[in-house]
Amino acid sequence: MASERVQRQIDRLLDEADAAVERGDWLRARELSESALRFDPENADARSYLEAAQRGNPSGDQPGQLPQPAEASAPPPDRPLPASFADGRYKVSSFLGEGGRKRVYLAHDTKLDRDVAFAAIKTDGLDADGITRIRREAQAMGRLGDHANIVTVFDTGEETLADGVVEPYIVSQYMAGGELTGLIDAAERRRVPIADAVRIASQIAQGLEHAHKHGIIHRDLKPGNIWLTDAGIVKIGDFGLAVTLDKTRMTMQGTMVGTAAYMPPEQAMGGETSAASDLY
Repeated sequence: MASERVQRQIDRLLDEADAAVERGDWLRARELSESALRFDPENADARSYLEAAQRGNPSGDQPGQLPQPAEASAPPPDRPLPASFADGRYKVSSFLGEGGRKRVYLAHDTKLDRDVAFAAIKTDGLDADGITRIRREAQAMGRLGDHANIVTVFDTGEETLADGVVEPYIVSQYMAGGELTGLIDAAERRRVPIADAVRIASQIAQGLEHAHKHGIIHRDLKPGNIWLTDAGIVKIGDFGLAVTLDKTRMTMQGTMVGTAAYMPPEQAMGGETSAASDLY
């Protein structure tokens, strides 16, 4: 079994690989997943990210590119692009990307006549706690309502696939500007201009203030969970590890959850988190 120090390193590599897959940076995803496999050759998540990188860039000799949200991208070759979801309500326009736990499509809500991000949750290997976290994400984001700096959830449900597998889904606001990671990567020397950095930080703080007032701690705040509209407005998303302060916590004391590179000391040690933890 890996030592605690090695496991933290593996977790960091996997977190970065997940973000790389989400933004379509296949070369980086390959490098990170291969590094994780050198520590733990049987790691299922690392193998999953490596397979995603190989599907996205089979040759492996071209640098990864940031996704262009306005253009349609192809679905993974082993999974054809669905025509629609939810009995035809959500007509699929294109495939946006795939991470460790989600396949995300750009879809059109025919009932409300608007474009949305349809996230199909992969349930392979998820236990009951994993399914509960998915439901918690939708509940947490739904509870926060319509705030200028939080991604709005419009709908949730379950989709039965052709092979009989039932996948939960989350329908949310389509963030055409992509994730903050892409903006940082595109900046010269990965340094966002000070004026933009201040504006982004201010909008994140406003979103956090709203969440904390509603008793919700995010617990996984990082560039990969911050999203941009096509106008550049910043919104917090991905509340999968959120804690609702007035409900029983799922995570047992002493268990570390979150992204190692961004978590505060009390969270890394499996202790109690508070609103201050999101500001670390």
